[in-house]
Amino acid sequence: MKANRITLITLGVADMARARAYYEALGWVPESAEGAVAFYDLGGQKLGLYDRAKLAEDLGRAPEELGTGAVTLAQNFASEAEVDAAYEAALAAGATPCKRPEKVFWGGYSGTLTDPDGHVWEYAMNPFWPLDDEGRLA
Repeated sequence: MKANRITLITLGVADMARARAYYEALGWVPESAEGAVAFYDLGGQKLGLYDRAKLAEDLGRAPEELGTGAVTLAQNFASEAEVDAAYEAALAAGATPCKRPEKVFWGGYSGTLTDPDGHVWEYAMNPFWPLDDEGRLA
C-alpha cells in the first residue's frame, strides 16, 4: 500500500449551514450532506465538513482542544489573475483575509485567508507545479 496519500480531510465547523453556504458560494458542490456532515469530492479524495462538537467527541477530545490555524489547506491556480479572482470570491462569501495575494520569495504568487471557522487556506500560483485541465497538479 502506498503510504504517502490522504483520502479524507475533515474540517470541524461550528455552524454547518454557514459552512456549507460558504463553500457552496465558492462553487463547491456537495457529494452528500446529511445533518452534521457534508462531503465534497476532490477527485480521488474527499473534504468533509463535520459538526465541531461531534468531531471532538469522535476524537475523544474537548472541543476547545481542537484549535485551528496550525494547518494550511491550499488551492493552486494557473495564473495570478485566477488567484486574485478566487481570493476576492472567497472574501465575498465570508472569508477573513490573512495576507493578500502577492509575489513571494520562492517565485510564485500567494495569499492566505480563513474560512468562517478559522481554517487557513492558501490560494497560490506556483510556476514549478503546472496544473492539468482539471486543476490538479500535473
